[in-house]
Amino acid sequence: MSKRDYYEVLGVSRNASKEEVKNSYRKLAFKYHPDRNKAPEAEEKFKEISEAYAVLSDDEKRRQYDMFGHAGIGAKYSPEDLFRGVDFDEVFRDFGFGGFDIFDAFFGRRRTRRYEVRRGADLRYDMEITLEDVASGLDREIEVPRRETCDTCNGSGAAPGTAPKKCHQCNGTGQIQHTRSTGFARFVQITTCNACRGKGTIIESPCKRCSGTGVVTRTRKIRVKIPKGIDDGSRLRLSGQGEAGARGGPPGDLYVVVHVKPHKIFQRNNSDILCEASIGFAQAALGSEIEVPTLDGKARLKIPRGTQTHTVFSLRGRGLPRLHGFGRGNELVRVVIHTPKKLTSRQRRLLTELAKETEENVETRRGFFS
Repeated sequence: MSKRDYYEVLGVSRNASKEEVKNSYRKLAFKYHPDRNKAPEAEEKFKEISEAYAVLSDDEKRRQYDMFGHAGIGAKYSPEDLFRGVDFDEVFRDFGFGGFDIFDAFFGRRRTRRYEVRRGADLRYDMEITLEDVASGLDREIEVPRRETCDTCNGSGAAPGTAPKKCHQCNGTGQIQHTRSTGFARFVQITTCNACRGKGTIIESPCKRCSGTGVVTRTRKIRVKIPKGIDDGSRLRLSGQGEAGARGGPPGDLYVVVHVKPHKIFQRNNSDILCEASIGFAQAALGSEIEVPTLDGKARLKIPRGTQTHTVFSLRGRGLPRLHGFGRGNELVRVVIHTPKKLTSRQRRLLTELAKETEENVETRRGFFS
């Protein structure tokens, strides 16, 4: 392993506080942890930053390093002593990684399995909202079924007044080691203990509430705040509202996926909304003022003289709130000129006179089948 300066490895100054050392390590460990980063050099980088953290997070080891450098650490601490007493579980608790992955990386073996904690599963909830909800925002209570820690046994799985006992077959390791020798060769096989199924403990009196599992299924009511201007398909993360973790691990998260229902009048384009309004020929030619729908009532729209069909007018600030900005978008109104299908004799005569005035040819020749 590269023996760069530990402060340089973690990117902190020599007078950095323990909290600064911890925060820097968390960021780097999350980036290079082998469970997340599959690059060939990630594991070596993870080992390097973990060794630096093991030294700089411990007052005595850090004092020794500041005085004598790497030589002082190597002379006083074995590789296992270097990591002893460092609470990696606390550092990785929010990541869903086990802190003892450090020992896997350095010593190529798994430590006692019964101490491993596991982050709870994430949950997904799909919510349908209207375009009006997008405009106003929403505060809604949802019901989510999830697995939670049993409050009768506090997650131990054992009946009240009792406790899980160490498995005598594996001595609490959760593993059985089989060794056999053949000539000069010695073979070691490690298997999961079949008595405790790798847990390291046996529950003789299971909790009746959870049947010894340590978890129960409950339906919880959770309030969800939908921000104004949210996009269709957005995911809201509710930290810690997922399922309970195993063996005291942290709970997972709840992801609320928002689906915006199609609107019967409006179409959405980011923070703008679009609708169509039908007007008559006379309104388009002479100008008029019409009433159009908006997300929060009605509005008046002025149609200037000579308006052509499919002209688009904008009502400023009548659209949707901008999710990551200020103000609102616009409402775009496309006017479509309505042509009447049935005319009275008087209407036909008046239109014919208008056509003559504008020199439009409206006469149709009779065909062969007329």
